[in-house]
Amino acid sequence: MIMKDKLKVIYTSREIQRLDKYLVELKIQELYSRSFIERLIEDDSILVNLTPVKKSYLLKEGDEIIINLPEPEPLNIVPQDIPLDVVYEDEHLAIINKKAGMIVHPGFGNPEGTLVNAILHRYGENLSSGKELNRPGIVHRLDRGTSGLIMIAKNDLTQAKLSDMFAAREIKKTYLAVTSGVPDPEKGDIETYLARSNKNPRTICVANEGRYAFTHYETIKTWHYFALVQINPATGRMHQIRVHFAHIRYPILGDLLYNSRRYVHSLVPQNMKRKVTELLINHLHRQALHSWKLEFIHPITAYPISVSAPLPEDLIYTVNWLDNYFSIDTDTHDLNLILNEEINNG
Repeated sequence: MIMKDKLKVIYTSREIQRLDKYLVELKIQELYSRSFIERLIEDDSILVNLTPVKKSYLLKEGDEIIINLPEPEPLNIVPQDIPLDVVYEDEHLAIINKKAGMIVHPGFGNPEGTLVNAILHRYGENLSSGKELNRPGIVHRLDRGTSGLIMIAKNDLTQAKLSDMFAAREIKKTYLAVTSGVPDPEKGDIETYLARSNKNPRTICVANEGRYAFTHYETIKTWHYFALVQINPATGRMHQIRVHFAHIRYPILGDLLYNSRRYVHSLVPQNMKRKVTELLINHLHRQALHSWKLEFIHPITAYPISVSAPLPEDLIYTVNWLDNYFSIDTDTHDLNLILNEEINNG
């Protein structure tokens, strides 16, 4: 490990204290998380009296702590001038309204055109190192076909605090989705374990064991055979919302991985099957899922943050199309009124 800088601390307390706990309490910006401190100790990059020690080492008055900070690993990503819709920004973080179709970070077969390529061009070195190599600034992810709000961190301290907040469910995420079928009951909780499918490694499935996942939903507008649903996932598992709604048999409209045109056709009358096909081929080319709102207490300033992203054009078209072909005579809910009311209540 190449070392970038060296810090020296003298332990002056007469009370005996564990090394890892003491370093966390110091709140040194470069030591941005407990896990990072533990990794440095395991790599012998933190020495006490010039000697490698364990994280449980008990410090005594006069102990000299040397902290060798590693050089950031080189990025192998090309910055690209890709337009971004930034809906909130300060010196610590930014929130971006991601377009459907944009991949969050480079991967095999997709080295360019990603959100990471775009934010590197816009922010340069003013990004966190990320939780994984070649993913600077990335705190959480959205699927390629999901539009809406995604947060990025501009430094490692913010990254660590936001990651802890996501893990502690202190960031409220609200999505909007159009479902195939009207959920019954109209609101409820979906609680399962999720694991990668053995049949198709590209997909995630509900399993008896795996990663715990919890999703709350409320139906806010209905049509014949379809619904607009507000979703609050408490956890952030891969494909969680898409898998959960497929599991309860109300899959997201347009989701080619967990839904099918045949299933949607099975819901609607014979004379509407061609109309549905036209919508899915010509207008809705992805899952009808949108990351609508983010609400949280700012990890650095402690100010409350609440931002929202309007529905993109393809989802507005889909909602209008449903109003045109599948409206319920007794349903007087206007989408703009619904969304404005939800924003004001939020």
